[in-house]
Amino acid sequence: IPKDEAQRLERLRLYRILDTPTEESFDRITRIVAETIGVPIALVSLVDEGRQWFKSKHGIDAAETSREIAFCSHAILGDKTFVVEDASQDDQFFDNPLVTSDPNIRFYAGAPLKTAEGLNLGTLCAIGQVPRKLSKSHQQLLEDLAHLVVDEMELRTAFHKALNQAAEELRLRTMHDDFIATINHELRSPLTSIRGTL
Repeated sequence: IPKDEAQRLERLRLYRILDTPTEESFDRITRIVAETIGVPIALVSLVDEGRQWFKSKHGIDAAETSREIAFCSHAILGDKTFVVEDASQDDQFFDNPLVTSDPNIRFYAGAPLKTAEGLNLGTLCAIGQVPRKLSKSHQQLLEDLAHLVVDEMELRTAFHKALNQAAEELRLRTMHDDFIATINHELRSPLTSIRGTL
Protein backbone atom coordinates (compact mmCIF):
# COMPACT_ATOMS: atom_id res chain seq x y z
CA ILE A 1 0.00 0.00 0.00
CA PRO A 2 1.51 3.39 -0.98
CA LYS A 3 2.08 5.93 1.81
CA ASP A 4 -0.20 8.41 0.02
CA GLU A 5 -3.00 5.84 -0.46
CA ALA A 6 -5.84 8.09 0.80
CA GLN A 7 -4.85 11.00 -1.48
CA ARG A 8 -4.21 8.58 -4.37
CA LEU A 9 -7.69 7.06 -4.11
CA GLU A 10 -9.31 10.47 -3.73
CA ARG A 11 -7.57 11.71 -6.89
CA LEU A 12 -8.54 8.56 -8.77
CA ARG A 13 -12.20 9.11 -7.84
CA LEU A 14 -12.05 12.73 -9.02
CA TYR A 15 -11.31 11.50 -12.56
CA ARG A 16 -14.66 9.61 -12.56
CA ILE A 17 -13.11 7.07 -14.90
CA LEU A 18 -13.56 3.78 -13.03
CA ASP A 19 -16.10 1.41 -14.63
CA THR A 20 -16.63 3.67 -17.66
CA PRO A 21 -16.92 2.24 -21.19
CA THR A 22 -13.88 1.75 -23.39
CA GLU A 23 -12.58 4.81 -25.23
CA GLU A 24 -10.62 4.74 -28.47
CA SER A 25 -8.09 7.31 -27.22
CA PHE A 26 -6.91 4.84 -24.55
CA ASP A 27 -7.24 1.77 -26.79
CA ARG A 28 -4.89 3.35 -29.35
CA ILE A 29 -2.20 3.57 -26.68
CA THR A 30 -2.46 -0.08 -25.63
CA ARG A 31 -2.34 -1.15 -29.30
CA ILE A 32 0.84 0.90 -29.80
CA VAL A 33 2.42 -0.70 -26.71
CA ALA A 34 1.56 -4.24 -27.80
CA GLU A 35 2.73 -3.73 -31.37
CA THR A 36 5.89 -1.73 -30.67
CA ILE A 37 7.18 -3.68 -27.67
CA GLY A 38 6.01 -6.97 -29.19
CA VAL A 39 3.86 -8.34 -26.38
CA PRO A 40 0.47 -10.07 -26.58
CA ILE A 41 -1.07 -8.08 -23.71
CA ALA A 42 -1.07 -4.35 -22.95
CA LEU A 43 -3.23 -2.60 -20.35
CA VAL A 44 -4.17 0.77 -18.93
CA SER A 45 -4.70 -0.42 -15.38
CA LEU A 46 -6.15 1.69 -12.54
CA VAL A 47 -5.74 0.45 -8.96
CA ASP A 48 -8.51 1.17 -6.45
CA GLU A 49 -9.04 -0.21 -2.94
CA GLY A 50 -9.50 -3.83 -3.86
CA ARG A 51 -8.79 -4.34 -7.55
CA GLN A 52 -6.96 -3.31 -10.64
CA TRP A 53 -9.48 -2.29 -13.29
CA PHE A 54 -8.60 -2.05 -16.97
CA LYS A 55 -9.63 1.16 -18.70
CA SER A 56 -8.09 -0.28 -21.83
CA LYS A 57 -7.04 -3.83 -22.58
CA HIS A 58 -5.37 -5.42 -25.55
CA GLY A 59 -5.02 -9.20 -25.79
CA ILE A 60 -7.02 -10.16 -22.70
CA ASP A 61 -10.73 -10.56 -21.94
CA ALA A 62 -10.73 -9.89 -18.19
CA ALA A 63 -11.97 -6.45 -17.11
CA GLU A 64 -10.23 -6.51 -13.72
CA THR A 65 -8.28 -8.63 -11.24
CA SER A 66 -7.89 -8.60 -7.50
CA ARG A 67 -5.43 -5.99 -6.24
CA GLU A 68 -3.94 -8.69 -4.02
CA ILE A 69 -2.45 -10.54 -7.00
CA ALA A 70 -1.92 -7.57 -9.34
CA PHE A 71 1.58 -6.83 -10.60
CA CYS A 72 0.42 -3.21 -10.90
CA SER A 73 0.01 -3.04 -7.12
CA HIS A 74 3.80 -3.34 -6.93
CA ALA A 75 4.42 -0.99 -9.87
CA ILE A 76 2.56 1.93 -8.24
CA LEU A 77 4.92 1.85 -5.27
CA GLY A 78 7.81 3.35 -7.26
CA ASP A 79 8.49 6.21 -9.63
CA LYS A 80 10.16 4.21 -12.39
CA THR A 81 9.01 1.46 -14.70
CA PHE A 82 8.61 -1.78 -12.74
CA VAL A 83 10.03 -4.74 -14.68
CA VAL A 84 9.81 -8.47 -14.01
CA GLU A 85 11.83 -10.34 -16.62
CA ASP A 86 10.71 -13.84 -15.64
CA ALA A 87 7.89 -14.05 -13.12
CA SER A 88 8.24 -17.82 -12.79
CA GLN A 89 11.73 -17.28 -11.33
CA ASP A 90 10.86 -14.20 -9.24
CA ASP A 91 10.50 -14.65 -5.45
CA GLN A 92 7.50 -12.28 -5.33
CA PHE A 93 5.56 -13.76 -8.24
CA PHE A 94 6.49 -17.40 -8.94
CA ASP A 95 3.35 -18.70 -7.17
CA ASN A 96 1.02 -15.89 -8.29
CA PRO A 97 -2.18 -17.25 -9.94
CA LEU A 98 -1.57 -14.94 -12.92
CA VAL A 99 1.77 -16.74 -13.40
CA THR A 100 0.76 -20.32 -12.60
CA SER A 101 -2.42 -20.22 -14.72
CA ASP A 102 -4.03 -18.11 -17.45
CA PRO A 103 -2.71 -15.64 -18.65
CA ASN A 104 0.62 -17.32 -17.70
CA ILE A 105 2.57 -14.10 -17.19
CA ARG A 106 6.32 -14.33 -17.48
CA PHE A 107 7.32 -10.81 -18.53
CA TYR A 108 5.81 -7.66 -17.02
CA ALA A 109 6.74 -4.00 -17.46
CA GLY A 110 4.52 -1.32 -15.91
CA ALA A 111 5.09 2.43 -16.09
CA PRO A 112 3.23 4.31 -13.33
CA LEU A 113 0.38 6.65 -14.31
CA LYS A 114 1.62 9.59 -12.27
CA THR A 115 -0.44 12.76 -11.75
CA ALA A 116 1.09 16.23 -11.54
CA GLU A 117 0.89 15.88 -7.74
CA GLY A 118 3.04 12.74 -7.91
CA LEU A 119 0.24 10.24 -7.20
CA ASN A 120 0.47 6.86 -8.97
CA LEU A 121 -3.05 5.90 -10.01
CA GLY A 122 -2.18 2.77 -11.94
CA THR A 123 0.07 1.68 -14.80
CA LEU A 124 0.46 1.38 -18.51
CA CYS A 125 1.82 -2.13 -18.77
CA ALA A 126 3.22 -4.58 -21.28
CA ILE A 127 2.79 -8.28 -20.50
CA GLY A 128 4.33 -11.29 -22.19
CA GLN A 129 4.17 -15.05 -21.81
CA VAL A 130 7.88 -15.63 -22.38
CA PRO A 131 10.76 -14.24 -20.29
CA ARG A 132 12.54 -11.21 -21.77
CA LYS A 133 14.34 -7.97 -21.01
CA LEU A 134 12.96 -4.49 -21.59
CA SER A 135 15.21 -2.34 -23.76
CA LYS A 136 15.93 1.26 -22.78
CA SER A 137 14.06 2.53 -25.86
CA HIS A 138 10.99 0.43 -25.00
CA GLN A 139 11.15 1.62 -21.40
CA GLN A 140 11.23 5.23 -22.61
CA LEU A 141 8.31 4.55 -24.96
CA LEU A 142 6.28 3.00 -22.13
CA GLU A 143 6.99 5.97 -19.83
CA ASP A 144 6.18 8.52 -22.56
CA LEU A 145 2.91 6.79 -23.38
CA ALA A 146 2.05 6.57 -19.66
CA HIS A 147 2.31 10.38 -19.57
CA LEU A 148 -0.06 10.51 -22.55
CA VAL A 149 -2.56 8.32 -20.67
CA VAL A 150 -2.55 10.78 -17.76
CA ASP A 151 -2.85 13.70 -20.22
CA GLU A 152 -5.85 11.96 -21.78
CA MET A 153 -7.42 11.55 -18.33
CA GLU A 154 -6.85 15.25 -17.65
CA LEU A 155 -8.39 16.22 -21.01
CA ARG A 156 -11.36 13.97 -20.33
CA THR A 157 -11.87 15.63 -16.93
CA ALA A 158 -11.50 19.14 -18.40
CA PHE A 159 -14.04 18.30 -21.12
CA HIS A 160 -16.61 17.10 -18.57
CA LYS A 161 -15.96 20.18 -16.42
CA ALA A 162 -16.50 22.46 -19.44
CA LEU A 163 -19.77 20.65 -20.26
CA ASN A 164 -20.97 21.12 -16.67
CA GLN A 165 -20.06 24.82 -16.75
CA ALA A 166 -21.91 25.28 -20.05
CA ALA A 167 -24.98 23.56 -18.59
CA GLU A 168 -24.81 25.80 -15.51
CA GLU A 169 -24.51 28.94 -17.66
CA LEU A 170 -27.52 27.83 -19.70
CA ARG A 171 -29.49 27.24 -16.49
CA LEU A 172 -28.57 30.71 -15.16
CA ARG A 173 -29.46 32.36 -18.49
CA THR A 174 -32.84 30.60 -18.47
CA MET A 175 -33.46 31.79 -14.90
CA HIS A 176 -32.47 35.33 -15.93
CA ASP A 177 -34.82 35.29 -18.94
CA ASP A 178 -37.68 33.93 -16.80
CA PHE A 179 -37.07 36.66 -14.20
CA ILE A 180 -37.13 39.41 -16.85
CA ALA A 181 -40.33 37.98 -18.35
CA THR A 182 -41.97 37.89 -14.89
CA ILE A 183 -40.94 41.48 -14.06
CA ASN A 184 -42.14 42.64 -17.47
CA HIS A 185 -45.52 40.98 -16.89
CA GLU A 186 -45.82 42.30 -13.34
CA LEU A 187 -45.08 45.87 -14.46
CA ARG A 188 -47.49 45.70 -17.40
CA SER A 189 -50.48 44.62 -15.31
CA PRO A 190 -50.59 47.78 -13.10
CA LEU A 191 -49.80 50.02 -16.07
CA THR A 192 -52.72 48.53 -18.03
CA SER A 193 -55.04 49.23 -15.06
CA ILE A 194 -53.81 52.83 -14.77
CA ARG A 195 -54.24 53.40 -18.51
CA GLY A 196 -57.76 52.02 -18.34
CA THR A 197 -58.65 54.31 -15.45
CA LEU A 198 -57.17 57.35 -17.21
